[in-house]
Amino acid sequence: MIKWRGTRIKLHPLFVLLMLLSIAAGQIAQIATLFGIVLLHELGHLAMALRFGWTVREIKLLPFGGVLEVEDAGGVPAREEALVAIAGPLQNVILAAFAWLATAFGWVDSRWADGFVQANAIIALFNLLPVMPLDGGKLMQTWMSLRIPYHRTLLWSMRISLLFSFAAVAASLYPLLRGGHVHLNLLMTGLFLAASNWTYRRNVPFVFLRFLVHRSRRADHRVDGGTLAQPIVISENRTPASVVKLLMRERYHLVYVMRQGKIRRVVPEGQMIDGFLASLTGGNADLRFFM
Repeated sequence: MIKWRGTRIKLHPLFVLLMLLSIAAGQIAQIATLFGIVLLHELGHLAMALRFGWTVREIKLLPFGGVLEVEDAGGVPAREEALVAIAGPLQNVILAAFAWLATAFGWVDSRWADGFVQANAIIALFNLLPVMPLDGGKLMQTWMSLRIPYHRTLLWSMRISLLFSFAAVAASLYPLLRGGHVHLNLLMTGLFLAASNWTYRRNVPFVFLRFLVHRSRRADHRVDGGTLAQPIVISENRTPASVVKLLMRERYHLVYVMRQGKIRRVVPEGQMIDGFLASLTGGNADLRFFM
């Protein structure tokens, strides 16, 4: 385990397996280079996250990148999340550019530099695929959260990620139909992504609940600083559980409760969220509970 600025950096078992296989095949230099590229990729994420004041619990390194486990997931601005996600592939671009310049000045062997540039390109491009928890998946989720309610964003990003994960597994097995061999690396990666997103599928309610808890805390700060409100119009028989699923990530909402075409009550989103959270602990789930 590595520790940098108080953050634990661990190797995922998949990376450990790849390292052991590479050492057994005598490819120590290659796996050392890959480790360095992946580590610097994740340190790019970590540096940007710490710059924004995020609380990062740990980083798990994978052969194609890694996963940042943070305390603030779902409670940070979309802009910050996008910049943290892009910081990893940006490190690969910088590393590839450095290798190209080093070759131009004759500092390193051109064959090594070509392989180094190619490895950085593969890792950067692979991480930009729209699959959670890859960087591209996080960027996709951030983009969607600016256009549709956050609960729907979680569901659709999970579904798209599962689709691409199963597509990767199918692509790895496709050569068998033509008498070829399985793409083992692609198969392992596809299975890992499919398993991760299947687990994420079951955890969507908890991820959304964490989002609501963070949002409830941020609501007062938004009002104190002044903000434009986006209305949500509902009938009075709607439950808090159905209304909170309409919340947009980067919008502040006022909920207009209607009866027979007339406004009966205007409820701030913080009060709506508090009512929903209270209902989870045994309170009345009806709108009248907090109106």
